[in-house]
Amino acid sequence: MANGAIHNRDTFLQTIAKRLGREPRTSAVSRPAWKHQPQWTVFQGYSQDDLLEVLKSQCSRIHTDFVATTADALAATLKQTVAQYGGGPVVTWNDPRFAEYRLMPLLQSEWPNEQIDVHIWDASAGRKNIEWAEKANVGITFSDITLAESGTVVLFSNSGKGRTVSFLPQTYIAIIPKSTIVPRMTQAAAYIHKQIENGEQVASCINFITGPSNSADIEMNLVVGVHGPVKATYIVVTDR
Repeated sequence: MANGAIHNRDTFLQTIAKRLGREPRTSAVSRPAWKHQPQWTVFQGYSQDDLLEVLKSQCSRIHTDFVATTADALAATLKQTVAQYGGGPVVTWNDPRFAEYRLMPLLQSEWPNEQIDVHIWDASAGRKNIEWAEKANVGITFSDITLAESGTVVLFSNSGKGRTVSFLPQTYIAIIPKSTIVPRMTQAAAYIHKQIENGEQVASCINFITGPSNSADIEMNLVVGVHGPVKATYIVVTDR
């Protein structure tokens, strides 16, 4: 391939087809309709409240603190959690949900008055955002999709939502609207695939984060926080 042009593709594909003992395919492959699809039956019929309990239980297994709150109490809960982590510096996404959930006064007014530095991701600042994330004690993002089965938050990056916010700071807080909770990876993959099929813009980077980083040696001695945040908290907004 040179300058965006593909050379010798047909010859290459014909060679592969010949080795497989068939003619080259000239149309799309039909997706098989499998009789058994167990991936869809995990937690089938569970309500959002049921999935919330599954997520809460899983958090205890992935060394992640679980906090339930309401939209009205979210700012106070977030402030308390950051204080428990030792305060700032704090780095967050430039995400409209911070305004939607009435968190901007906390980010722009209250914490600066308490001499806690807050950096909101600025696409025009380039690499300086990464330098801020490296220095930060706490990174805060929203979860776009949340997998109850594994306790995983799914983050869709874009120009205002840098991926380093979730893994360079010492500690990490994910704000999880209850409505984002789905049973498992199956539903997240289906959502992303549907975006692609519809020709929608897909995030430049999609991160699947399951609590703080974990690593174990050959003797199965678990160490938490080796290559990412040492601690993590999921704050679930139960009325959203």
